Amino acid sequence: MWALEELGLSYDLVVMPFPPRSEYKGYLDINPLGTVPTFIDGDTAMTESTGICQYLVEKYSSNGLGLDKKDPEYGAYLNWLYRSDATFTFPLAIVLRYTRLEPEERRNPEVAKDYAIWFHSRLRSVETALEGKEFLVAGRFTIADIVVGYALQFGDRLGLSDRYKTNCKRYLASLYERPAYKSMLAKSGVTN
Repeated sequence: MWALEELGLSYDLVVMPFPPRSEYKGYLDINPLGTVPTFIDGDTAMTESTGICQYLVEKYSSNGLGLDKKDPEYGAYLNWLYRSDATFTFPLAIVLRYTRLEPEERRNPEVAKDYAIWFHSRLRSVETALEGKEFLVAGRFTIADIVVGYALQFGDRLGLSDRYKTNCKRYLASLYERPAYKSMLAKSGVTN
């Protein structure tokens, strides 16, 4: 949603009860994985958040949210895109599962703590990359900032931002102030 807002694209949002695979009739017909999000653009259906962002930028961007393959920072840009889910969001999903989603008897604070430590240790790369910089690559806001910013925001929602270092805190605060981010929150009904 944030990428759609930054790009100024119109979209229809369907908010479903969680988990949609069991609570939203027919969802598995749309997305056999049963995961969130599901993005549909004509005949294209996608389920991976970062892939959706990359698709949107490559197909619809005219405002520079992506980097061209010829850009010297293109490799770093791609690395941040893939790192966002594989390295940052994955441990947060485990924390969420074992602190909030599992039934009380299956919750596991030790597993959640271990994965929170993993997440914080991986944030060193963000902290270092942002030293003296406002954005991750190319001296401007890109979808790399959206996807890494999402991970920082997810960690904040899980109560893990108290261990963020100076650059990550500053960066996240600036992302929270983006008009498109605020618009996305308002349309989704989520509060920061």
